[in-house]
Amino acid sequence: MNLHESGEDYLEAVLKLREAKGQVRSIDVAGELGVTKPSVSVAMKKLREAGHITMDESGLLSLTPQGEAVAQRIYERHRILTQLLMGLGVDEATAAQEACKIEHHISDDTFQKMKAHLQRQT
Repeated sequence: MNLHESGEDYLEAVLKLREAKGQVRSIDVAGELGVTKPSVSVAMKKLREAGHITMDESGLLSLTPQGEAVAQRIYERHRILTQLLMGLGVDEATAAQEACKIEHHISDDTFQKMKAHLQRQT
């Protein structure tokens, strides 16, 4: 399945929430992304059908290996791009917001070059 930007955002949110809280429910994702619970329900259904997440009987969300790979890739992009923008003098809130927009649209090659550049700077 080729994920759209919103699907990647949902997977990234599940990963971030899991790291912060240990377990994730749909309501947590809604709060993290600032969307409605029905929107999360629709997205989670699509992500389950595509094999990116599972939901247990108590409503806890988990990433499948496929979903984990996508979430880790997007989250790494987010962190690196945020750091890079902050290094250019952009304030943290703006850098994080703009990194979220950029992370979905740059090529892997461009991202790898940006990452290597940042690593040389630190």
